[in-house]
Amino acid sequence: MSEGVLKQGIAAGRLSPEQYARNFADLHPLLDRHEAQVEADRCYFCFDAPCMQACPTTIDVPMFIRQISTGNALGAAETILEQNILGGMCARVCPTEQLCEEACVREVAEGKPVKIGQLQRYATDAAMAADKQFFARGPATGKHVAVVGAGPAGLACAHRLAMRGHAVTIYDGRPKAGGLNEYGIATYKTPDDFAQAELDYVLAIGGITVELGQRLGRDFSLDELGRKHDAVFLAIGLGGVNALRVDGEAEDVEGLESAIDFIAALRQAGDKAVVPIGRRVVVVGGGMTAIDAAVQAKLLGAEEVTICYRRGQEHMNASPYEQDLAASKGVAIRHWLAPRRVLRDDGRVTGLELEYTQLVDGKLVGIGHTMTIAADQVFKAIGQSLEERWAEGVAIVGGRIRVDEEGRTSRVGVWAGGDCVDAGDDLTVTAVAQGRDAAESIDRALMAATQGQAAGALANG
Repeated sequence: MSEGVLKQGIAAGRLSPEQYARNFADLHPLLDRHEAQVEADRCYFCFDAPCMQACPTTIDVPMFIRQISTGNALGAAETILEQNILGGMCARVCPTEQLCEEACVREVAEGKPVKIGQLQRYATDAAMAADKQFFARGPATGKHVAVVGAGPAGLACAHRLAMRGHAVTIYDGRPKAGGLNEYGIATYKTPDDFAQAELDYVLAIGGITVELGQRLGRDFSLDELGRKHDAVFLAIGLGGVNALRVDGEAEDVEGLESAIDFIAALRQAGDKAVVPIGRRVVVVGGGMTAIDAAVQAKLLGAEEVTICYRRGQEHMNASPYEQDLAASKGVAIRHWLAPRRVLRDDGRVTGLELEYTQLVDGKLVGIGHTMTIAADQVFKAIGQSLEERWAEGVAIVGGRIRVDEEGRTSRVGVWAGGDCVDAGDDLTVTAVAQGRDAAESIDRALMAATQGQAAGALANG
């Protein structure tokens, strides 16, 4: 063990530069041409492809794999991007083992699916490397749409609207565009600033303006957007971080942090050595954010990292693959434990007291027995919430925006998609599908209004 790992408390520079480079290298290196063609040849090219049905963006998987098998990587990329303009990122972060690859006939028959995600990355990376653009902006319609949020849903919506000829302005409160893809994905999944490279690729269609540092509810209101634009699409994500709510204690203690903020800080750090991490780290939660935070804490040099989840392994939102990845990196996962008290000394975290839990008649209850885990850093990964200060005439259900099957909210002229709506599963690929489909709905509404105005003018003329 290196001398750096033995540093007490929360410290930076625990590892050597070489170790940081190894730890944060690409999780799944790009397939070369031979590997891609060998893998593509494993596909049965099913007529009634279950993999395609399992994809939230309904990419024609057999088609793009056949194109790869014949050496047509750019054609494969076009097939992918036609349905999912963020296909490159989705190839890296989608839980394919629970979506297309789980449905693969080879998975069912042999337990070894075609590597659909890696083949998708092979094709989309080829298109981006060649700067091959497949889609052009449509003839200008004279309509202007506001997209609030430059994450996956917002970018997908803006790109499809540009294809239909509408002018788009994206407003985002952060210093950089990209949303979850830029700030919320584990660094080892998207190295080499891929999120920004893909952003540039998407915006190259033209007709899309991005205004950063502009937050809904602070810098402008929905009423103002409605007056300036012909339609509005909300892709604002979930900005609030849920509290632990342990014994009514205040959470302003050194070492108790948001896992989302930790992941974002690590993503934006040019040098991993400057990011401080504890020697003993506890992550509270059972989703992808918890896994990403825990694995990266270990990769930064934490000596002991433990995930504590209040329910059982089968209830975790993180996929079995991600749980196995965490275990392979030395992360311990403890189940049936709920936080009860943050242990502290002189304003600093020293550990976490947890209570054992169980399900009684379907309800989670504590059983009265407790245990403690020593820690100098605790990350909260127990979900996020919607900030509702801006919600002027938009119905909120269960803490998220209510939308219909086309993404329309209860307010006329306003659509929504992504993590902020009540019709999703918090996946990047689902957000892309919702943004794309909402754009088509917006286009139909704007064009119907235009045609109605034209018909009215003729009738009055």
